[in-house]
Amino acid sequence: MGFYANTIVPRLVTCACGTKPILKQREKVVPEARGQVLEIGMGAGHNLPYYQRGQVERIVGIDPCSTSWRLAQPRAKKLGVPIEFIEGSAESMPLPDAAFDTVLMTYSLCTIPDAQAALQEMRRVLKPGGRLVFCEHGEAPDATVARWQQRVNPVWRRLLGGCNLNRPITRWITDAGFSIGKLDQMYLPGTPRIAGFNVWGSAQR
Repeated sequence: MGFYANTIVPRLVTCACGTKPILKQREKVVPEARGQVLEIGMGAGHNLPYYQRGQVERIVGIDPCSTSWRLAQPRAKKLGVPIEFIEGSAESMPLPDAAFDTVLMTYSLCTIPDAQAALQEMRRVLKPGGRLVFCEHGEAPDATVARWQQRVNPVWRRLLGGCNLNRPITRWITDAGFSIGKLDQMYLPGTPRIAGFNVWGSAQR
C-alpha cells in the first residue's frame, strides 16, 4: 500500500483532476482568488494557470503529498507570483490566525479525513471578511444516485486515496460557520453521475 499510496494514487488523482470538465470548473472559480491566498490540497497544481496575476499577491499551498508537489513544478514556475508549498494537513495548519484574504478549495474536501476540523482551520486563517472560494464534488440531490454513491463509496475511497463520493459539501461549509453568498451546482457533463455532482461558489468568514 505504501508504493500504491505514495506513487500510483497521486498520478491517478492527477489524471482525474485534469479532465476537461474539471478544468472548466477550475477556470470558473480560481479567478475569484485575491490578495494573500491559501490553496487547500494544491496537488499537482492544476489551479495554477487560472490565477489572475494582477489580483494575487502570494499563494501558499498545503498538501500532504510531496509527490504531487513535484508534479506541480512546471506549472509553478510559469505562475509569476510568489508561491510557497507546505507539506501537511488542512486539519492542523502551521499558519497564523487571520492571515489570508482568500482560501481556495477545489476537489479537496472529499479526501480530508476530518473535513469539519479542516473547515474550522480555514475559517481561522481567513482575515475578517475573507472568503472561502470552493468547487467540490459530493452528495447528489437525487435519491437513486445518492444510494449508489453510498454503495460504491467504500471501494472508491480505498482505490482513490481516501476520496469520498457522498459528502454533504454545502451543509458542512455552513456548519463550520461560513455564510454562503454565491452557489451553483450541477452534474458535470462527461463524468459518471455518482462522481459528477458539483457545487461551487464562495462563502464569507
